[in-house]
Amino acid sequence: MIASSTVLRPPRRIPWPALVGLAYAVTQLVFVVPHLGLGWDETVYLSQADPHRPAAYFSAPRSRGISLLTAPVLAVTDSTAVLRVVLALLSAAALYAAYRVWQPLLGPGRTALAALLFAGLWTTLLYGPQAMPNLWVALSAVAAVGWFLRATHPPAGRRALLGLGAMVAAATCFRFSDGVWLALPLLAACAIVPAWRRPAPALAVASGFAVGGAEWIAEAYLRWGGVGARLHASSATEGGMGTHWAGGMAWRSLNGPLLCRPCHRPLVHPELTLWWLALPALALIACVLAWRARRGAVVLLPVACAAALSIPYLLLIDYSAPRFLLPVYALLSPPLATLAAHAAHAIRSPRARPLAAGLAAALLALHLSAQYHVLDRNTAHARATAARYRTAAHDLRRLGLTPPCLVSGTHAPPIGYDAGCASANVGGNNRDTTAHALLRRAAREPVATLARTRSGPPRYARAWTPHPLPGAGLTAYTPPH
Repeated sequence: MIASSTVLRPPRRIPWPALVGLAYAVTQLVFVVPHLGLGWDETVYLSQADPHRPAAYFSAPRSRGISLLTAPVLAVTDSTAVLRVVLALLSAAALYAAYRVWQPLLGPGRTALAALLFAGLWTTLLYGPQAMPNLWVALSAVAAVGWFLRATHPPAGRRALLGLGAMVAAATCFRFSDGVWLALPLLAACAIVPAWRRPAPALAVASGFAVGGAEWIAEAYLRWGGVGARLHASSATEGGMGTHWAGGMAWRSLNGPLLCRPCHRPLVHPELTLWWLALPALALIACVLAWRARRGAVVLLPVACAAALSIPYLLLIDYSAPRFLLPVYALLSPPLATLAAHAAHAIRSPRARPLAAGLAAALLALHLSAQYHVLDRNTAHARATAARYRTAAHDLRRLGLTPPCLVSGTHAPPIGYDAGCASANVGGNNRDTTAHALLRRAAREPVATLARTRSGPPRYARAWTPHPLPGAGLTAYTPPH
C-alpha cells in the first residue's frame, strides 16, 4: 500500500507592477500609436540620428539623449509606425523597471498603484511612443530616487549605487537642465541627513551627473565657446530665463494645447484639472503623515526632488507645455500611493472597508476616464498638425524641392524633415543662418521660404514667386529661375 501525500504550495502572487506595465503598452499601441505623425521637436531630435535626412538646427537647451535612444531604429528603418511601436514597448518596459526599484521600499501593491497613477495620465500615454525627452527624464528620475533610498540604507550593495549613478546619468543625458535639478536635492540630502552622510551615494550621484552631462558640456565648448555661453544662449532661446510665475500657464495648458507659447488661451474643461490642483495638498498631507510615522524618507525625498524639478517650469520661464511636469508627476506617485495605503489602513470598521474600497475604485476609474477624454482630444490635435506638415512637404516636392534642398521660415524643421530637405531660419529663437547665406545657397540648390499667408514674405524674398499651400495655411516663396 502506497501512502500519498499532498504538497500545499503557497498561492502565486499577482505581479501587479508588471500588469500595469503591460496595460500601459497595450493602451499606447491601441489609442496612440496608430494616430500620430511626427511633431516639430521630434523631427529635430530624429534628424540628428537619421542617416537619410539632414540634421536640423540643434538649439542650446536641447540634449541628445533621445537622439541616441532612437538612433538604432533609424539606422534600420525610416518608418514612423515602426518607431512608434518600438518606443511604446520600450517606454512600457522602462515604466516597469523604474517602479520595480521601489518594490522593496513600498511593497508590490503600493508600487503598482504608484505606477498606475503615473501611467494613467494622458501626457504619459501620449508621450510614451514619441521621441521626446520628458517622459524618459521622469522614469529615470523616479528610478534614481528609488535607488538612492536603497543605497543609503545599509547594507547597500554595489547594485544600488550603480543603479543610482546610471539613472542620474540617463536623466542628465536626456535633458541636461533636469539632471541638474535632480542631482541638487540628492546631494543636499547626503549633506543634511546624518544617516546619509556617506561618500558612496554622493559619489554615485556626482559621477552619474558627470557622465550624463559630458556630451552636453563638450558640445558647449565646441559650438558655443563654453558652458556659460551655452547657458546664455539657452536662456535666449527660452525667451529669457528669469523670475516668472508660470503656474497659471501650466494650469491653463494642463489639458492642452501641447505647447502654450504665448500662453493666453483660456482654460479648457476646468473640472478635469481638479486632480492637479489637489496635488500640492495631497503631497503635503503625505509628508506630514510620513514624518509622524517616522518613515519620512520614502515620502519626503521624492517630494523634495519633485519640487526641485518643478522650479524651472513654474518659476523661470514664461510659457508652458503639459509634458514639462512629467518628472514631477512620476516622483509624486509613490508618496500618493503611500498616502492611499495609509488612508485604507486608517479605516478600522469591517463594514466601512468595502464601501471605502468601492468609492476609491470609482474615483480612480473616473480619473482615468477623464484622462482618456483629454488624451483623445490631444491625439487628434497632434494628428491634424502632423498631417498639415506632411501636406506642405508634399506640395513642396511638387514644386520641385528634392534633396539636396532647403526650407526656411515658419514650421521649417518639421516640413523640411518630411520633404527630405535641410531647414534653416534667419530669425526667431532658432536662428542659425543669415539672409545673405540663405541667398547664396538658393543659387545652387532648391530653396523655399515658408510664411503664413496673411503675413507676406520676409524682406529677402519679396521678389520671389509665391505658391499657396492651402492645406497648411502657408505660402511658399521660391526664388525666380
